[in-house]
Formats: sequence, structure tokens, C-alpha cells
Amino acid sequence: MAYGVTFLVLWSQLEKRFVFFPVAELLYTPSDAGLEYEDVRFHTSDGMTLQGWFIPGDPERGSDLTWLWFHGNGGNLGHRVDELAQAHHRTGDNIFIFDYRGYGRSEGKPSEKGTYLDSRAAVEYLLSRPDADPNRIVYLGHSLGAAVAVELALTQPPLAMVLVSPFTSVRDMAKLTLPFPPAGWLVRNHYDTISRIQRLNMPVLVLHGELDETVPISQGRKLYDAANQPKSFQMLEGAAHDDTFQIAGEQYWRAIKSFLAGVQ
Repeated sequence: MAYGVTFLVLWSQLEKRFVFFPVAELLYTPSDAGLEYEDVRFHTSDGMTLQGWFIPGDPERGSDLTWLWFHGNGGNLGHRVDELAQAHHRTGDNIFIFDYRGYGRSEGKPSEKGTYLDSRAAVEYLLSRPDADPNRIVYLGHSLGAAVAVELALTQPPLAMVLVSPFTSVRDMAKLTLPFPPAGWLVRNHYDTISRIQRLNMPVLVLHGELDETVPISQGRKLYDAANQPKSFQMLEGAAHDDTFQIAGEQYWRAIKSFLAGVQ
């Protein structure tokens, strides 16, 4: 019995390290890419203070969309500056991105439940802003962020969702990547995206790198197959997991812009 309890405790710690890779230090901000932005703080229902960046849209471009951006499981806000700059340059939309608890300057320690509470606090903050139309919010989630975005969409449905390099569930990923059969049944972080996406009806775009070895493209296709219409899938040629917008380049942004044009 004691050995079993010890194993489960060790497994729980190992799993957290497998799922979450937060970095505290912020090396870059949007100003490094020439963007104006607001550095904001907002609070979760369980008392955590989180950091976010609001990048206002370009009024001359005439867009009224706001992106709520859910980053992946590694790094922090600062590691997304290049992609934020490209998104803003190509669309002119408002962008709001935030760090989950335990990432960057956000308080607390990361957990599955925590990311869900954080996402609710983020959308509540966004809805409080007079410059963000509540009916024109698009969720963009990368990898772990795609799972968080889908969960939030159950109670706070957006206009549309863009899911980049998504997985179906942590259990499925554990079965694919960990070397012993029971791994899939021992996970405590579930992020069961595939069961949740079947309950949603807003337009969904799934983007996945052809050469993704972190989350195989089969995961993205499986999630796409489970989603309801209207939906689109785009394989990003030559791209892996974290370089989708860099390697796929025009293909990546063209797919997003075409998708958003269809939900205007």
C-alpha cells in the first residue's frame, strides 16, 4: 500500500512537469515589436492575480474583431510577441493574451482547474472593456491553449475558434508518448477536448503542422472529425509544433484570414 501511494505521489509530480512548463521571466513585450499595448492585471474567482496584454486594433483597418489568445503549455506571454505582431499586422484586430497562473508574472501554480478559472477571468475582463464587442470575440488556442479555449466555449461561446496544434486529451497523449501502457489511465490532468468539442456549434478552424512530433497531426484530424459543422482543417506544410506561423507563413495567415472572412 505504501509503495502504491508513493508511486501515485511521484506520478502526480511527474505529470505536472509533463503538462506544464512555465517560465517566470518576461524577456520581451509588444513594445519590442513596435506595438502599443496595455499591461493589465485582473483577478480570478479564487483570488489569483493574472497578467495580460491588450493590444488595440487599428481603427483605420475598420475591423471590430477581438482575439482572446490562449497560449500553449510552455514559456509565457513574452514568447508570443513575434506571432502577436504578425497577427496584428495582418488583421488589425484587437488582441488580448494572458498568462495562466504560475506563468510569467501571474500568481499561483498551474493546474488544469486553474487554467479553466483563469480563462473565465480573462473573458470576464475582456467583456468589461468598452472597446471589445462581446459579439465579435474569436478564440485562438495553441496546443494546451486549444483545450482551454474549447472548455471555455462551453459556457462563454465565441463568434468562432481557431485551434492550432490541438490534442484530443491528455490521456490520449500519454498513451502516445509515455513508455508504459497504464500511463493513459493514471493521468489526473484530463483536458478532454474531444468530448467537449462535440457539444459546440460555432465555426472552428483547426490548423496543424505536417511534421508535428509533439502532438501528431492525427490528433488534430481526430479533433476536427469530432467537431460539428461549420468547420475547416488546414495541414501546414513543413511545420512542426511551435513554428507553425513561421514555417507555414503565408499559408498559416491566409487560412486564418479566409476563415474569419467567412464568419464576419
